[in-house]
Amino acid sequence: QEHYGGLNGLTITWIGDGNNVLHSIMTSAAKLGIHLRIATPKGFEPDLKITKITEQFSSEYGTKLLLTTDPLEAADGANVLVTDTWISMGQEEEKKERLKAFQGYQITMQTAKSAASNWTFLHCLPRKPEEVDDEVFYSPRSLVFQEAENRKWTI
Repeated sequence: QEHYGGLNGLTITWIGDGNNVLHSIMTSAAKLGIHLRIATPKGFEPDLKITKITEQFSSEYGTKLLLTTDPLEAADGANVLVTDTWISMGQEEEKKERLKAFQGYQITMQTAKSAASNWTFLHCLPRKPEEVDDEVFYSPRSLVFQEAENRKWTI
C-alpha cells in the first residue's frame, strides 16, 4: 500500500512453500481487493482448509485466485512477487528433499520478465539465495528492507 498507493486491484504472486506466511496472505488478500497467484511444487501446496476459505473470499470479494505448480505462470502480470523460506523451523531434516522439490522456484529476473512492468519483490527474511537471487534481492524493485522496517513498528 505504501509503495503502490493502494491495494485494490493489485496482483500478488507467491512462489514457494505453502507455509504459514502464505496462509496469512491467502486469508486476507481478497478482503483487500488483491488478486492472488500461487505457485508451489506438488506436495507443498497450502493447507486445503485455507485454500477453500480463500476460494470463498475470492468469490465473495470478486478477486481472482490461481493455484499452479508453474512459477512463470503465477508470475504473469504480477505487481508483487513474494517468497519465504523453503525450510521452516522444525523442517531441517527435510532440507535435501525440499531443495530438490523447489528447483526452478527461485525468483530471478527471468521470473520477473513475466510480471507487470511495475513489479516489486517482498520476502519476510531471513533470505536464502536459493529462494531469490542477488540480482532481484538487491535490486531497486526489492522492498524487503522497507517491509522489515514496517514489521518493526507493528511489534
